[in-house]
Amino acid sequence: MANVLLTGFEPFDQDALNPSWEAVRALQGWRCAGATVQARRISCVFGVALQELDAAIGELQPQLVIGVGQAGGRAEITPERVAINVDDGRICDNAGCQPIDMPVVAGAPAAYFSTLPIKAMVRDLRAAGIPAAVSNSAGTFVCNHLFFGLMHRLSTRPLATGVRGGFIHIPYLPEQAARFPGAPSMALDTVIAALRIAVATALTVRQDVRETGGQLS
Repeated sequence: MANVLLTGFEPFDQDALNPSWEAVRALQGWRCAGATVQARRISCVFGVALQELDAAIGELQPQLVIGVGQAGGRAEITPERVAINVDDGRICDNAGCQPIDMPVVAGAPAAYFSTLPIKAMVRDLRAAGIPAAVSNSAGTFVCNHLFFGLMHRLSTRPLATGVRGGFIHIPYLPEQAARFPGAPSMALDTVIAALRIAVATALTVRQDVRETGGQLS
């Protein structure tokens, strides 16, 4: 039985929960297309996040790795297209660190593209009635840090032929959005259903679909 590694983050910025971990841990042990989901919680700390990711990959030897993170203000499930090699914290991480204009990995490429079938994932999510869109920016906080570190590892230390990875951002949960009038949210059950679809698509679609997913800004 192959493994799928799903990661979610601990709460940050003085919040009591992080929807990424709440959704990811609900899928622990779920089986799909001959693979079993293994959920791991990642610290919202620059550097430490990559150490924990590396340990989980070493332990599980997964065939698919998907990081999941919170993107407050977004209204859709957003598979990320690209990770960039920069840490630029708008706020401090959970260890009080706030790197500014620092590389995630010194000497590494400027960016890596996701190797997930992101457009097929968006297509399948929308077909299931779940709002979704391709995102072209994973930010410059710990989510992008983890995403870039993952793709760099898969590029420079491949686990096995065909192992793919990427990152998905999800909206606030309703109880979080209630503190920010006008902020969009998505119910936890819907996010969990979305991640099931995303994993299933990633496991079964080898060649991404070619359809519009760009943005004007």
